[in-house]
Amino acid sequence: MSKKMMSLLVVGIFLLSLGLVGCGQKTANTDKAKVLKIGAEMTFPPFEFQEEGNKEYVGFDMDLARAVAKQMGYETEIQNIGFDGLIPALEAGNIDMIVSGMSITEERSKKIAFSKPYYKSGLSIVVKSDNTTIKSFKDLEGKKIAVQIGTTGAEEARKIKDANVREYNSNSEAYMELKAGGVDAVVNDLPVNEYYLTKSGEKNAKLVGDIMNAEEYGMAVTKKNTELAEKVNKALDELKKNGEYEKIYMKWFGKKPQ
Repeated sequence: MSKKMMSLLVVGIFLLSLGLVGCGQKTANTDKAKVLKIGAEMTFPPFEFQEEGNKEYVGFDMDLARAVAKQMGYETEIQNIGFDGLIPALEAGNIDMIVSGMSITEERSKKIAFSKPYYKSGLSIVVKSDNTTIKSFKDLEGKKIAVQIGTTGAEEARKIKDANVREYNSNSEAYMELKAGGVDAVVNDLPVNEYYLTKSGEKNAKLVGDIMNAEEYGMAVTKKNTELAEKVNKALDELKKNGEYEKIYMKWFGKKPQ
Protein backbone atom coordinates (compact mmCIF):
# COMPACT_ATOMS: atom_id res chain seq x y z
CA MET A 1 0.00 0.00 0.00
CA SER A 2 1.41 3.40 -0.97
CA LYS A 3 2.20 6.05 1.62
CA LYS A 4 -0.52 8.25 0.08
CA MET A 5 -3.17 5.55 0.45
CA MET A 6 -2.03 4.83 3.99
CA SER A 7 -2.34 8.53 4.90
CA LEU A 8 -5.85 8.71 3.44
CA LEU A 9 -6.85 5.60 5.40
CA VAL A 10 -5.57 7.08 8.67
CA VAL A 11 -7.38 10.36 8.03
CA GLY A 12 -10.57 8.46 7.23
CA ILE A 13 -10.40 6.46 10.44
CA PHE A 14 -9.74 9.66 12.40
CA LEU A 15 -12.76 11.42 10.88
CA LEU A 16 -14.94 8.38 11.49
CA SER A 17 -13.89 8.30 15.14
CA LEU A 18 -14.80 11.98 15.49
CA GLY A 19 -18.23 11.25 14.06
CA LEU A 20 -18.78 8.43 16.53
CA VAL A 21 -17.70 10.62 19.44
CA GLY A 22 -20.09 13.30 18.23
CA CYS A 23 -22.93 10.80 18.13
CA GLY A 24 -22.07 9.68 21.65
CA GLN A 25 -22.16 13.25 22.90
CA LYS A 26 -25.51 13.86 21.27
CA THR A 27 -26.96 10.81 22.99
CA ALA A 28 -25.60 11.96 26.37
CA ASN A 29 -27.09 15.42 25.93
CA THR A 30 -30.42 13.92 24.98
CA ASP A 31 -30.38 11.76 28.11
CA LYS A 32 -29.38 14.73 30.23
CA ALA A 33 -32.34 16.73 28.91
CA LYS A 34 -34.64 14.14 30.48
CA VAL A 35 -33.47 15.06 33.99
CA LEU A 36 -35.34 17.91 35.67
CA LYS A 37 -33.19 19.74 38.24
CA ILE A 38 -35.38 20.87 41.12
CA GLY A 39 -34.33 23.21 43.92
CA ALA A 40 -35.88 23.26 47.40
CA GLU A 41 -34.96 24.29 50.93
CA MET A 42 -35.18 21.15 53.04
CA THR A 43 -36.22 22.49 56.42
CA PHE A 44 -39.86 23.17 55.63
CA PRO A 45 -41.95 20.20 56.81
CA PRO A 46 -44.42 18.92 55.78
CA PHE A 47 -43.52 20.29 52.33
CA GLU A 48 -39.84 19.41 52.07
CA PHE A 49 -37.47 17.96 54.64
CA GLN A 50 -35.05 15.13 55.35
CA GLU A 51 -35.86 12.62 58.04
CA GLU A 52 -33.09 11.51 60.34
CA GLY A 53 -31.28 8.51 58.91
CA ASN A 54 -32.93 8.90 55.51
CA LYS A 55 -30.95 10.21 52.53
CA GLU A 56 -34.06 10.85 50.45
CA TYR A 57 -35.84 14.19 50.53
CA VAL A 58 -39.50 13.81 51.50
CA GLY A 59 -42.62 15.90 51.89
CA PHE A 60 -45.70 17.05 50.01
CA ASP A 61 -43.71 19.20 47.57
CA MET A 62 -41.21 16.42 46.91
CA ASP A 63 -43.91 13.84 46.14
CA LEU A 64 -45.75 16.32 43.93
CA ALA A 65 -42.57 17.44 42.15
CA ARG A 66 -41.65 13.84 41.33
CA ALA A 67 -45.20 13.14 40.14
CA VAL A 68 -45.17 16.23 37.89
CA ALA A 69 -41.77 15.28 36.46
CA LYS A 70 -42.92 11.70 35.83
CA GLN A 71 -46.07 12.96 34.12
CA MET A 72 -43.85 15.02 31.79
CA GLY A 73 -41.49 12.08 31.13
CA TYR A 74 -38.60 13.39 33.24
CA GLU A 75 -36.50 11.98 36.03
CA THR A 76 -35.69 14.29 38.95
CA GLU A 77 -32.50 15.59 40.49
CA ILE A 78 -33.34 17.43 43.69
CA GLN A 79 -30.94 19.94 45.23
CA ASN A 80 -31.06 21.33 48.75
CA ILE A 81 -30.57 25.10 48.50
CA GLY A 82 -31.15 27.84 51.10
CA PHE A 83 -34.49 29.53 50.51
CA ASP A 84 -32.97 32.92 49.75
CA GLY A 85 -30.66 31.26 47.22
CA LEU A 86 -33.35 29.50 45.20
CA ILE A 87 -34.24 32.32 42.79
CA PRO A 88 -30.56 33.18 42.13
CA ALA A 89 -29.87 29.48 41.45
CA LEU A 90 -32.78 29.38 39.00
CA GLU A 91 -31.67 32.55 37.24
CA ALA A 92 -28.10 31.23 37.01
CA GLY A 93 -29.30 28.02 35.33
CA ASN A 94 -28.13 25.76 38.16
CA ILE A 95 -31.65 24.37 38.51
CA ASP A 96 -34.62 24.12 36.15
CA MET A 97 -37.44 24.63 38.64
CA ILE A 98 -38.20 25.64 42.21
CA VAL A 99 -40.63 23.54 44.24
CA SER A 100 -40.24 24.77 47.79
CA GLY A 101 -43.47 26.07 49.33
CA MET A 102 -42.87 29.35 47.52
CA SER A 103 -45.73 31.83 47.71
CA ILE A 104 -46.80 33.51 44.48
CA THR A 105 -46.16 37.20 45.06
CA GLU A 106 -46.11 40.23 42.80
CA GLU A 107 -42.48 40.95 43.67
CA ARG A 108 -41.28 37.42 42.86
CA SER A 109 -43.35 37.34 39.68
CA LYS A 110 -41.23 40.18 38.34
CA LYS A 111 -38.23 37.84 38.31
CA ILE A 112 -39.63 34.35 37.72
CA ALA A 113 -42.63 32.59 36.17
CA PHE A 114 -44.97 30.67 38.45
CA SER A 115 -47.10 27.67 37.59
CA LYS A 116 -50.76 27.50 38.45
CA PRO A 117 -51.24 27.46 42.25
CA TYR A 118 -50.96 23.98 43.74
CA TYR A 119 -51.54 24.80 47.43
CA LYS A 120 -53.38 27.50 49.38
CA SER A 121 -51.86 28.65 52.65
CA GLY A 122 -51.68 31.64 55.00
CA LEU A 123 -49.61 33.01 57.85
CA SER A 124 -50.14 32.07 61.48
CA ILE A 125 -48.57 32.70 64.88
CA VAL A 126 -47.03 30.27 67.38
CA VAL A 127 -46.35 31.39 70.96
CA LYS A 128 -45.56 29.64 74.22
CA SER A 129 -48.53 27.95 75.89
CA ASP A 130 -48.43 30.28 78.88
CA ASN A 131 -48.45 33.43 76.73
CA THR A 132 -51.73 35.29 77.26
CA THR A 133 -50.78 38.66 75.76
CA ILE A 134 -50.46 37.68 72.08
CA LYS A 135 -53.79 36.73 70.54
CA SER A 136 -53.53 38.32 67.08
CA PHE A 137 -51.11 39.91 64.63
CA LYS A 138 -51.98 43.29 66.15
CA ASP A 139 -50.57 42.08 69.47
CA LEU A 140 -47.17 41.48 67.84
CA GLU A 141 -46.44 45.21 67.79
CA GLY A 142 -43.22 45.87 69.68
CA LYS A 143 -42.58 42.15 70.17
CA LYS A 144 -39.62 39.91 69.23
CA ILE A 145 -40.62 37.74 66.28
CA ALA A 146 -38.75 34.77 64.77
CA VAL A 147 -39.11 34.07 61.03
CA GLN A 148 -37.32 32.15 58.32
CA ILE A 149 -35.17 34.29 56.07
CA GLY A 150 -36.56 35.05 52.62
CA THR A 151 -40.16 34.00 53.37
CA THR A 152 -43.41 35.93 53.16
CA GLY A 153 -43.62 35.50 56.92
CA ALA A 154 -40.45 37.56 57.19
CA GLU A 155 -41.86 40.18 54.82
CA GLU A 156 -45.08 40.57 56.80
CA ALA A 157 -43.34 40.56 60.17
CA ARG A 158 -41.19 43.50 59.09
CA LYS A 159 -44.37 45.50 58.47
CA ILE A 160 -45.49 45.15 62.09
CA LYS A 161 -44.98 48.35 64.05
CA ASP A 162 -41.89 48.41 66.28
CA ALA A 163 -41.41 44.66 65.92
CA ASN A 164 -37.95 43.21 66.52
CA VAL A 165 -37.76 40.69 63.67
CA ARG A 166 -35.11 38.00 63.90
CA GLU A 167 -34.46 35.94 60.78
CA TYR A 168 -33.17 32.37 60.85
CA ASN A 169 -31.93 30.00 58.15
CA SER A 170 -34.49 27.34 59.03
CA ASN A 171 -37.86 26.97 60.72
CA SER A 172 -36.40 24.62 63.32
CA GLU A 173 -34.01 27.38 64.46
CA ALA A 174 -36.93 29.79 64.82
CA TYR A 175 -38.88 27.30 66.97
CA MET A 176 -35.81 26.61 69.10
CA GLU A 177 -35.44 30.34 69.76
CA LEU A 178 -39.08 30.51 70.88
CA LYS A 179 -38.57 27.52 73.17
CA ALA A 180 -35.47 29.15 74.66
CA GLY A 181 -37.39 32.36 75.32
CA GLY A 182 -35.35 34.46 72.91
CA VAL A 183 -38.45 35.60 71.01
CA ASP A 184 -42.11 36.12 71.81
CA ALA A 185 -43.56 34.44 68.71
CA VAL A 186 -42.87 32.63 65.46
CA VAL A 187 -44.65 33.75 62.29
CA ASN A 188 -44.85 31.08 59.62
CA ASP A 189 -47.16 29.37 57.14
CA LEU A 190 -50.11 27.65 58.83
CA PRO A 191 -49.38 24.05 57.67
CA VAL A 192 -45.76 24.37 58.79
CA ASN A 193 -46.76 25.60 62.24
CA GLU A 194 -49.44 22.89 62.51
CA TYR A 195 -46.93 20.21 61.50
CA TYR A 196 -44.42 21.44 64.07
CA LEU A 197 -46.96 21.36 66.90
CA THR A 198 -48.37 17.96 65.90
CA LYS A 199 -45.32 15.98 64.85
CA SER A 200 -42.83 17.35 67.37
CA GLY A 201 -45.16 16.64 70.27
CA GLU A 202 -44.44 20.13 71.55
CA LYS A 203 -46.74 20.77 74.51
CA ASN A 204 -45.37 24.16 75.50
CA ALA A 205 -46.44 26.06 72.38
CA LYS A 206 -49.75 26.89 70.71
CA LEU A 207 -51.33 28.54 67.67
CA VAL A 208 -53.08 31.86 68.22
CA GLY A 209 -55.07 34.34 66.15
CA ASP A 210 -56.66 34.24 62.73
CA ILE A 211 -54.93 33.32 59.50
CA MET A 212 -53.29 36.29 57.82
CA ASN A 213 -52.83 36.88 54.09
CA ALA A 214 -54.18 33.76 52.46
CA GLU A 215 -51.56 32.93 49.85
CA GLU A 216 -50.92 30.32 47.19
CA TYR A 217 -47.84 28.26 46.43
CA GLY A 218 -46.55 27.80 42.90
CA MET A 219 -43.74 25.97 41.14
CA ALA A 220 -41.32 28.40 39.50
CA VAL A 221 -39.26 28.44 36.31
CA THR A 222 -37.38 31.19 34.49
CA LYS A 223 -39.47 33.63 32.52
CA LYS A 224 -37.81 32.59 29.27
CA ASN A 225 -38.61 28.89 29.76
CA THR A 226 -42.23 29.15 28.63
CA GLU A 227 -42.21 25.61 27.23
CA LEU A 228 -41.43 24.09 30.64
CA ALA A 229 -44.01 26.32 32.33
CA GLU A 230 -46.70 25.05 29.97
CA LYS A 231 -45.68 21.43 30.54
CA VAL A 232 -45.79 21.87 34.33
CA ASN A 233 -49.29 23.38 34.21
CA LYS A 234 -50.51 20.60 31.96
CA ALA A 235 -49.01 17.97 34.27
CA LEU A 236 -50.64 19.53 37.33
CA ASP A 237 -54.02 19.50 35.57
CA GLU A 238 -53.60 15.85 34.63
CA LEU A 239 -52.58 14.84 38.17
CA LYS A 240 -55.69 16.51 39.54
CA LYS A 241 -57.87 14.73 36.98
CA ASN A 242 -56.43 11.26 37.54
CA GLY A 243 -56.57 11.51 41.35
CA GLU A 244 -52.82 11.42 41.99
CA TYR A 245 -52.78 14.98 43.39
CA GLU A 246 -55.54 14.14 45.89
CA LYS A 247 -53.67 10.97 46.90
CA ILE A 248 -50.50 12.95 47.67
CA TYR A 249 -52.48 15.67 49.48
CA MET A 250 -54.26 13.12 51.67
CA LYS A 251 -50.95 11.48 52.54
CA TRP A 252 -49.47 14.66 54.01
CA PHE A 253 -52.46 16.60 55.31
CA GLY A 254 -54.96 13.88 56.18
CA LYS A 255 -57.80 15.56 54.31
CA LYS A 256 -58.97 16.23 50.76
CA PRO A 257 -57.76 19.39 49.05
CA GLN A 258 -60.11 22.35 49.37
